Amino acid sequence: MNIEEILDMLDELLDRAWNLPLSGGRCVIDAEKVREMVDDIRLNLPDEIKQAKAIVKDRTEILSSAKSEAEAIVRKAEERARVMIAQDEVMKQAQAKATEIVTQAQTKSKEIRQASQEFSDEVLRKAEESLAGSLTEVRQTRQALKGAQRQFAQQNNSRSQQG
Repeated sequence: MNIEEILDMLDELLDRAWNLPLSGGRCVIDAEKVREMVDDIRLNLPDEIKQAKAIVKDRTEILSSAKSEAEAIVRKAEERARVMIAQDEVMKQAQAKATEIVTQAQTKSKEIRQASQEFSDEVLRKAEESLAGSLTEVRQTRQALKGAQRQFAQQNNSRSQQG
């Protein structure tokens, strides 16, 4: 069952609800059925939301992996530098190379972090748009329902005044 079907069922439940007299349009509904429908809606939320949650979780792992990779690269660079330093004539070249490798590692780490943040932001933006659309539909449905209730009440009032 998809969210649209569940919302239609919720709408039907509201249509069949018993109106309380002198309550300003309030009605009695089966709270347990509404809770079940809300649970069904939660289970059927768009995949973008589930994917966004997974991405947020993966983001930490990606950043940790990038940091570990950068540290491994730095360790390799330092080891290489030590070997090169042992040779007096190549000492300056070794230092320059080590610095270059560290800079590359830091740059790569920043790029990976930036890419993961942009990807996470894009997925969250899509999820936000999807939720906003769903929220707009729910609000429109509620307004339509309220309008129908008012129209029904007006018809009943005019009939009772004529009769």
